[in-house]
Amino acid sequence: MAPTPPRDPAAVPPPPRPSRSGSWRPSLRRPSPRRRPAADALPAARIAGGAPGWRSPGGRWRAWLRVLPWLLVVCVACLATVLVLLPAAWIVPRFAAATGGRVSLVDPQGSLWHGSARLMLSAGSDAEGATVMPNRIAWTTRAWPLLSGHLRMVMREEQPQALPVLLDARWDGTTLSAGGLAVPAGLLTGLGAPFNTLDFQGDMRLDWTEWRLIGDRAYGGLVVSLRDLSSRVSLVRPLGTYRATVTAAGQEGTLVVETLSGPLTVSGDGQFRDGRMNFAGRVSSSDEARPNLAGLLNLMGRPLGDGAHALSFVR
Repeated sequence: MAPTPPRDPAAVPPPPRPSRSGSWRPSLRRPSPRRRPAADALPAARIAGGAPGWRSPGGRWRAWLRVLPWLLVVCVACLATVLVLLPAAWIVPRFAAATGGRVSLVDPQGSLWHGSARLMLSAGSDAEGATVMPNRIAWTTRAWPLLSGHLRMVMREEQPQALPVLLDARWDGTTLSAGGLAVPAGLLTGLGAPFNTLDFQGDMRLDWTEWRLIGDRAYGGLVVSLRDLSSRVSLVRPLGTYRATVTAAGQEGTLVVETLSGPLTVSGDGQFRDGRMNFAGRVSSSDEARPNLAGLLNLMGRPLGDGAHALSFVR
């Protein structure tokens, strides 16, 4: 007969505890829970994977991946809503800043995508002598170019036979396509003396080639046509027809004024440099109109001694 193996002392249940009455009864104490094995005793695969569920790193990443598409959809929807509802007034200060205050939009209506405003032009960098155009300028903004980082607007004057003009604004500059615009001759008042005193009237038109603005540098050409010009201080009407040609090349430019017809002859040239304009020219009249134009000639400049008067200004 085989010998009985010794029993483990830890496996032997504790002896029953005696009660106060002296009778024996089994113990009601729960046995202590089993100790958790040490980390070195766990399988390597379980230690590497971590505990399952949200608290494990893998569970957190899987939860974020499930939520991330919905967050992207919400962000795109909010951004699209803001862009669609962007008012037309958002573009107003950017026009004034890009042109140094010489071109501004007033009374904007609509949105950035489809809107209109009145064009306010000033010959100087301030609002003095600014002229508000009678016709509104309507625009349409294309959405797809915004994805590439630039704003593209098609602008047109609200009148028959008006040609559209394309404005392309990028981070590195702004380009305006060639076009033309009829403006009041009162725009010359913004040049200061003596133009603000003479109060010229007549047909004035601006025609420009492709114009580029890169920071504080401008590139392009502008032709100002003055037809049948007259002044409130002279009884001679009209004074004549004139043309001024502006050429911009960076921070410098030139201005050439010439007379096409009329009893009052104006000629001269000027230079643009560092945002300032210096013009020097002369003005004279025909012999038969000189008695009637003497007062106007004295207002325009000092006599030069040969029947002509100097015409100069710095702006």
